[in-house]
Amino acid sequence: MKAIVFDQMGPPLEVLQLREVPVPEPREGEVRLKLLSASINPGDFLFIQGLYPEPKKPALPGQVAGNHGAGIITRVGKGVVSWEPGTLVAFSHFDSWAEHVALPAERLIRLPPDYPLEKASQFFNIITAWDLLERANVRSGQWLALTAGNSTVATLVAQFARLRGVKVLSIVRQRQATLDLASLGVSAVLALSEGRSDLGARVRALTDGLGVHGVIDCVGGALLEALLQESAPGGQVIVYGGFSPERFSLHNFDLLMKDLHLRAYVYRYFFDAPRREDEALLQHLVKLSAPASFQVPQGPSHALEDFKLAVEESLGRPEAGKRFFRMPRESTVSGR
Repeated sequence: MKAIVFDQMGPPLEVLQLREVPVPEPREGEVRLKLLSASINPGDFLFIQGLYPEPKKPALPGQVAGNHGAGIITRVGKGVVSWEPGTLVAFSHFDSWAEHVALPAERLIRLPPDYPLEKASQFFNIITAWDLLERANVRSGQWLALTAGNSTVATLVAQFARLRGVKVLSIVRQRQATLDLASLGVSAVLALSEGRSDLGARVRALTDGLGVHGVIDCVGGALLEALLQESAPGGQVIVYGGFSPERFSLHNFDLLMKDLHLRAYVYRYFFDAPRREDEALLQHLVKLSAPASFQVPQGPSHALEDFKLAVEESLGRPEAGKRFFRMPRESTVSGR
């Protein structure tokens, strides 16, 4: 089968290669999938560079890249009784930039057979968006600030926020003509390309002087510092990434005098597999996200052979939409 692999950790465009490798056989407790779609995410590049902690370190040489995907179960290993070949599933694990993958059955999330593949391969972004909004604890009529507002996670958060009557301030590097944020639940947009001075005053103007009751940030630096200053008393500030190389500075009183809560979020199944008690929530998210009205903005899809362009564009122009690897349905290897 074809797979995108790397033998050493480093910059993705320097270490990734397309190779023919054996189709994996599922071990006890594992299943094999025929991959149909795999999203390309910032976290994939952290994995390739070895920046994740254990147990999310690459197994070198010959590590298959990619951490999120969707596919059809084609074979189940010994001891697997709750999964059947032919089931569409999503997963977060390893080895998704390939035509087939074998992984622990406990890592799978069941999806309806007609669930859209572009949503299936990044279902964990949908989970992340839900979790971030829950933790922000913003009520109907209050303002929520989202940095990297053109990103997939931010647009998903905005759509969930709209369902709760939350006002969303989306902060972007620049406006994208092809992305209508208002249609995704955004109430106001602050474009940094239109001026970085007086960020606080711009936030106050856009929120009618109310400030923001929640911040969901994956940028950091001066932007997060400004948003902390414009947070309403009791606000929740959630950090889930760090696109900016800059640090931000705070005094204890910046938090204390407003009773601000600053915390980090690492996606729900980064270390652990989905739990049985999570099933009701996961299926609720499937139902919320399946309709066409719930949008996952996306860029082009790529064949595995086109990985250099796919990676280069994902790194250089993330605002142009989420990119995917699409694998053909043929070459399915089946059986128990």
